[in-house]
Amino acid sequence: MHFSTGAKAISVIDYGLGNVQAFANLYSRLGFNVVVAKTAADIANARCLVMPGVGSFDWAMGRLNSSGMRESLDKMVLDVGVPVLGVCVGMQIMADYSAEGVSPGLGWISGGVRAFEIPDNGDMVSQRLPVPHMGWNAVKPAKEDGLFAGLAESHFYFLHSYFFDALDTSNSLAFSNYLVPFVSAINRDNIYGVQFHPEKSHSGGVRLLQNFASL
Repeated sequence: MHFSTGAKAISVIDYGLGNVQAFANLYSRLGFNVVVAKTAADIANARCLVMPGVGSFDWAMGRLNSSGMRESLDKMVLDVGVPVLGVCVGMQIMADYSAEGVSPGLGWISGGVRAFEIPDNGDMVSQRLPVPHMGWNAVKPAKEDGLFAGLAESHFYFLHSYFFDALDTSNSLAFSNYLVPFVSAINRDNIYGVQFHPEKSHSGGVRLLQNFASL
């Protein structure tokens, strides 16, 4: 095992949400040093950050704000420029807000989190799609990026009812379809997010996590 409390490890943020141990075990098997980060000190010397998440937007923001790591995460990501990967709700809380709740998000990438709807086409009002969107789906990168190296139009595992709507479309890194197209990965500078679960996506997920650690 390659778990470490030393410098320049991959810090997997443990704020009580998401399968933190799955990410830590996977990176350890790949030969990376890993810290399961529960305090600000655990992320102080991180080479990169992974922020899993499951559940509701407000619950996730509440857990992160009460973890004691919020201020340090803002500094590491926004000031120092450490690469960060948000997964599922860990990606959604990077937005400014969510239609799911009332709490403000991290605001790391401008935009909001929206529910799945069939848009009004002039003949009918918008209709909610059945949720959650669950299972395997294709992910199509919108531009060349190291996160998806070797993964053009790969399939990943999804489980979600909301999706990230980036204010600046250049921050939309990849798209998928659930009767309507939606953003399934985002990126701005050192900040990355994926709506799917790479830790549950077999070889494609392993490749993506390895790509992230090598950015």
